[in-house]
Amino acid sequence: MTPDQSHDAVLDVNGKSYRYASLRHLQDAVPGAQIEKLPFVTRILLENLLRNMKDDSDAADLVAAVARGENVGDIEFYPARVLMPDSSGVPLLADLTAMRAAVIERGGDPKLVNPRIPAELVIDHSVVTQFAGTADAARRNIALEYELNVERYTFLKWSQANFRNFRLFSPGKGIVHQINLEYLARPVRSEMVEGDLWAYPDTLVGMDSHTPTINGLGVLGWGVGGIEAGGALLGLPISMAFPDVIGCKLTGHLQPGVTSTDLVLTATELLRKQDLVGKMVEFHGQGLDSLSVPDRATLGNMAPEYGANMGFSPLDAKAMEFLRQTGRNDDDIALTEAYARAQMMWANGNAAPPEYRQVITIELDKIRPSAAGPRRPQDRLNLPDVPNSFDDFLATRGREQSPESSTQANSLTDGDIVIAAITSCTNTSNPSLMIAAGLIARNAVAAGLSVDRKVKTSLSPGSRVVSSYLTRSGLQDALDQLGFQVTGFGCMTCAGGSGQLAPEIEQEIRDRKLTVTAVLSGNRNFEGRTHPLVRAAYLASPPLIVAYALAGTICIDLANDPIGENAKGEPVYMADIWPDATEIERVTQEIVTADEFRDQYSRMHEADEFWDTLTVPAGEDFDWDPDSTYLLRPPFLDDATGAVRDVSRFHLEQARTLLILGDDITTDHISPGSAIPADSAAGQYLLSLGVPENRFSSYIGRRGNHNVMVRGAFANIRIRNLMVPGTEGGVTRHVPTGDTCTIYEAAARYRADDVPQIVIAGRNYGNGSSRDWAAKGTRILGVQCVIAESFERIHRSNLIGMGVLPLQFTDDHSAKSLGLTGDESFDVVFDGGLAPGARGYLQISAPDGSISGRVPLQCRLETARETQIYAAGGILPYALNDMLKADPD
Repeated sequence: MTPDQSHDAVLDVNGKSYRYASLRHLQDAVPGAQIEKLPFVTRILLENLLRNMKDDSDAADLVAAVARGENVGDIEFYPARVLMPDSSGVPLLADLTAMRAAVIERGGDPKLVNPRIPAELVIDHSVVTQFAGTADAARRNIALEYELNVERYTFLKWSQANFRNFRLFSPGKGIVHQINLEYLARPVRSEMVEGDLWAYPDTLVGMDSHTPTINGLGVLGWGVGGIEAGGALLGLPISMAFPDVIGCKLTGHLQPGVTSTDLVLTATELLRKQDLVGKMVEFHGQGLDSLSVPDRATLGNMAPEYGANMGFSPLDAKAMEFLRQTGRNDDDIALTEAYARAQMMWANGNAAPPEYRQVITIELDKIRPSAAGPRRPQDRLNLPDVPNSFDDFLATRGREQSPESSTQANSLTDGDIVIAAITSCTNTSNPSLMIAAGLIARNAVAAGLSVDRKVKTSLSPGSRVVSSYLTRSGLQDALDQLGFQVTGFGCMTCAGGSGQLAPEIEQEIRDRKLTVTAVLSGNRNFEGRTHPLVRAAYLASPPLIVAYALAGTICIDLANDPIGENAKGEPVYMADIWPDATEIERVTQEIVTADEFRDQYSRMHEADEFWDTLTVPAGEDFDWDPDSTYLLRPPFLDDATGAVRDVSRFHLEQARTLLILGDDITTDHISPGSAIPADSAAGQYLLSLGVPENRFSSYIGRRGNHNVMVRGAFANIRIRNLMVPGTEGGVTRHVPTGDTCTIYEAAARYRADDVPQIVIAGRNYGNGSSRDWAAKGTRILGVQCVIAESFERIHRSNLIGMGVLPLQFTDDHSAKSLGLTGDESFDVVFDGGLAPGARGYLQISAPDGSISGRVPLQCRLETARETQIYAAGGILPYALNDMLKADPD
């Protein structure tokens, strides 16, 4: 813990004595300290610095500067634990397993490769909504999940037996973030250290960008890629620039009929307009006091969508109420409140707010029922504006809606909803939203309404608690009658696992080139994510998903148009079936109880018959099957020798650009997670190995096979490479031959000819999921630099973690302003070397060899440790070098 114990104190709670690093002692010891005025996020980071402070003057000076509220540079943050979904957990555990082999090859002890801090993995991303609308849908989906993922799950079961400090939850338990919120997190943790019982804040990094869900419970945590999380597991700190904390003041109260989903879509719209990359948002104000922890968790969940690291709500009475409601241990609850009060981490709505560098105000009274779409979560719309947004979307495709098609019997038309999914940790962790959905379903059934069979309806709760209370209340019966049977407990449609539509529906969409839509209560609606045939997708609250499913089309103003007719042929409006706020509150209080949570979570470590039948391979070394199409030994340490790059000078000469991309390229564009198309490079590869198309699974399921994943890099069906105008999908132009080919083929040709490769992109490059394969695929293709107008935080970090250099245009330069076509060659020059903020330039040569331009570039390595990681070739070789250096043998 703390070498310098002068700031330690003792806290007595319920007969136990806890040592802790006291911020009040620090306040008294540091002249000019103003800890009581710092944002709560800053106080938690300060405690982390204090508790892990090295015994030297530089560390003490840094802690004192933070206590005084001064600007400081880099810090090293030590999270208490790491949280994983299987989608990124399987690749990380595969990397650690490969690292064991590399340690042996370099004469080290493979037992060094074990998590140094607790790691928790929830299998939640692999289940697909293949079957829906039937009572046995959930069981059929989980059976298919095991059938497709048996190799991955066998590996996970082996990992569970062979890695220390690692806890795994088998499939069918729920979504990682909801389980974290309802079960795993303890806002204040305690553990024995060298004979003393210590207390400290629960902090974490999660290998999924929606980890900030836990911020709603006053727990500091944010999303990182599996690459950065791997370093944390091996004992390396998270190296980061000390973050700015932006205050978001909430005033007023949500009006009747307005949900927390409407709030978060509004917040996403407003906050996305700010420059929040690398910053923390902290909510405060009287409006926050009116929100429950599930409401606050909804706000935190969408932090990646508004561009911030976190969306934090501090500990207060509402947090204690939630801990009691979810059946947490009484001693833990008492410790949390006592510790928070002792450490100035307790929020009192009547007290003066902290001092923030900037304050943004959101007036809750003015928020209206909303949806967001058709392509981005920040594109919020009032319900009356939704139809026009779809018309505008059609116009961008060069199409006009065809009214005559809607008159054909049993026919689809543009704007028809073919997927309606109540899904994702964003909303299913909020009982009031789920009960509202059940009540609107009950009222719709009573009014004689039904959902057309063309709509694939599904309900995938984030935990089994949700299914239990919906069933006990009788509301699940009404949802079942509308087709919203439970399809499984996992991310499902939100993560792109929507499964196939009915064959005749898919065929009609293809034949008539229709623009159909999806509505989902998820957090992302990027192009090509929800389903390859569904171009437009809208986000909305669970009760609105039910209403849209009843309407069957997105071309409707739900606020004013009838959504159907009753048995008498009379119009039924949404207002007629929308539940009253008092009823929602009454039902919630009656059926969502602490006993419900205790009962369900007491069975979290029970496995189903599918998991029990998996055979764990013997031995501490995993036996990789070279013929596997799911799981191969990762190649990232195959050439690790311990050598590091010389970054004192950097020259990349005569590089070619593999792609030129526009703004808002997401990690879904760079490394899709959806179904693998048969005509893609990955699909053709699987076919060549004899894998039938109906067993392709998805890119998420195949993340343990680098041969599949590298062929999927930049292969999203909706990505637009500006080097090949008028096309969509993973194609590019090989230069100088001019051949149009797949990204994978062009990159292979450049590698064979020893031609360096770069990628050029616009603003917000790499936003979206914390997808480590977006960086891994880039690395394996052979790309050495990505030059963008701006980067999202997680992907920038992941690129560095894979040894790919992120560089940024400055002075308003861009591919467009420079008129780049991809025919050029490029020199990247940093004569003064690579370092945080270093300046260099991009020299552009025309096809005839003449120099056509030279523009400045900024190095986007942000800390000294990031520079060291890049020099080592990435986080894995860096950690390996560090581990072997520290090994006394």
